[in-house]
Amino acid sequence: MSYSVRIESSDHTFRIDEGESVLDAALRQSIALPYGCRGGGCGACKGQLLEGSISYPNGLPGGISEEDHNNGYALFCQAEATSDLLIKSKEVKAADEIKVKILPCRVHEKVQLNHDVVLIKLLLPKTERLQFFAGQYINFLLKDGKHRSFSLANAPHDDEFIELHIRHVPDGAFTTEVFDEMKEKDMLRIEGPFGNFYLQEESDRPIILMAGGTGFAPVKGMIEHALKVGLERPIHLYWGVRAKEDLYMHELALSWTRQNPLIRYTPVLSDPAEADNWTGRTGFVHTAIMEDYPDLSQYEIYGSGPPVMVYAGKDEFVKNNLDLDHYYSDAFEYQKD
Repeated sequence: MSYSVRIESSDHTFRIDEGESVLDAALRQSIALPYGCRGGGCGACKGQLLEGSISYPNGLPGGISEEDHNNGYALFCQAEATSDLLIKSKEVKAADEIKVKILPCRVHEKVQLNHDVVLIKLLLPKTERLQFFAGQYINFLLKDGKHRSFSLANAPHDDEFIELHIRHVPDGAFTTEVFDEMKEKDMLRIEGPFGNFYLQEESDRPIILMAGGTGFAPVKGMIEHALKVGLERPIHLYWGVRAKEDLYMHELALSWTRQNPLIRYTPVLSDPAEADNWTGRTGFVHTAIMEDYPDLSQYEIYGSGPPVMVYAGKDEFVKNNLDLDHYYSDAFEYQKD
């Protein structure tokens, strides 16, 4: 059984399944209600229940008082619908509406993806979750007062862990520490989320994603978010790397094209090794896009990765009629000590 939920201020409506929380149902359908811990303790998701009825399967959460509950307020991260609902709640429509947090975290998992990229999964305290848009980034806060920035590689619905793809930068003290010394259960501090690099979901333009190296991380989050919410717009991912071994999640990218016919994937190698036996696209990734799309006037492009790639795209795509108001970018400016 499912019910209908309508938000009074925006008139947005979404379906909620039996046994699903109001917050989970909203996020699943790309409606960003505010939240903090997703565990009923912080009260950040509190809103008003104007019509209908809810239940709390585990009893009244600690983040709401009995008085507020009796006055028609609800914690939407725990509330489950038992009828159609009319609610009053804020909606997060832009990155600057998400609260930036400083949080402790623990290294839950460290996996070597290839010769110079590791996947790090961070676990936050049980009472905390990080709300973010797919494509944003966080900062590691270092003991010497400096910080290091890395894009979030997971989608907002999959927020049990924070996923990062970290490339070893030559002479980079922090990334060398990540590769050589960081281990599971290490404690760190992060701050975020930051950035305006995320999908413009109100648009109806076809999407081109241009990733270079670990610029794949934020576009991975974007695609997984698009699959989750059922975004019905064509998406063409171009991933530019040096050689085949640098396509560290090649099979995952291929799997997206099998999940949804609206998704295409074109890897582009700039300097394939002889052993790669590569028969696919070669050269610069922005050039491949221009060859495939001589008229970009109706598209929007998201570019993430090395600055030289991002800025080349900005300079060159206008030659194929791209409106730069629809070019969104995240240039990875690597910080050296």
